Amino acid sequence: MKTFDAARTRAALSFDRLVPALARAFADGAEVPPRHVHALNGGTVLIMPAWQGRFLGIKTINIFPGNAARGLPGLFATYLLYDATTGEPLAQIDGNEITARRTAAASALAASKLVRPEARRLLVIGRGRVGSLLPEAYRAVLPIDTVTVWHRGSGLSLEHAVREADIVSCATLSEAPLVRGEWLRPGSHVDLIGSFTPRMREADDACFAGAAIYVDTEEALVKSGDLIGPIARGVFTPADVRGTLATLCRGTAPGTSHAGERTVFKSVGTALEDLAAAMLVFAAG
Repeated sequence: MKTFDAARTRAALSFDRLVPALARAFADGAEVPPRHVHALNGGTVLIMPAWQGRFLGIKTINIFPGNAARGLPGLFATYLLYDATTGEPLAQIDGNEITARRTAAASALAASKLVRPEARRLLVIGRGRVGSLLPEAYRAVLPIDTVTVWHRGSGLSLEHAVREADIVSCATLSEAPLVRGEWLRPGSHVDLIGSFTPRMREADDACFAGAAIYVDTEEALVKSGDLIGPIARGVFTPADVRGTLATLCRGTAPGTSHAGERTVFKSVGTALEDLAAAMLVFAAG
């Protein structure tokens, strides 16, 4: 069995290779059972399997928001890749690198399908592992020339930063809305990464009102507090969601209807992305 440490995993997952690999994976499809979600000691444990062709992959990811106070990352993950025909273990791959890089790549993939061509100004909210990768990922697909990073200790006005941005990408573990719809520019794109449980929120209801809404997978509709809350309050319905990454990559989802229309992309992550990334790493051998 091959072992890929963080450095080897990172080297195999440049965004100019990873974003197209995700696009192919979403277009082709894979078997992706529902993830296992377990609460443990103030954290969340996810077990995420997927298989496609000759490969089976299983990721275990532990998310503990309280780790910041301990001086530790909030996320730890491991990834095992198997032969789907025999069950033979093929590789153990650094799960932290896979998770962070495929998450940023998925946001960039969605943006490549939804963002206006003239968009140049990116705001990143959050300075964790994923947030630090977002500028590089976005620049792999869009001509970004200005990047602003906001976090609670930045000293910047979040309202001002949002009002100036063409793209707002939010990668936090917040349980209360940070982005307000009244701050967003017409025609802007909102990328919401962090809210992967019903208790978590990064955007208020006004961000979704009148927007063209897309999700990475339909699972987001029952996993994310950013979607569950507005749906329950009648801000929009599941039928209003225009598409997923699969339908965008297959060309069957409609895009925005006019230049001033706001787009919102909500992701919760999927094991298909992990598998596509793991297959790239294994191929790099």
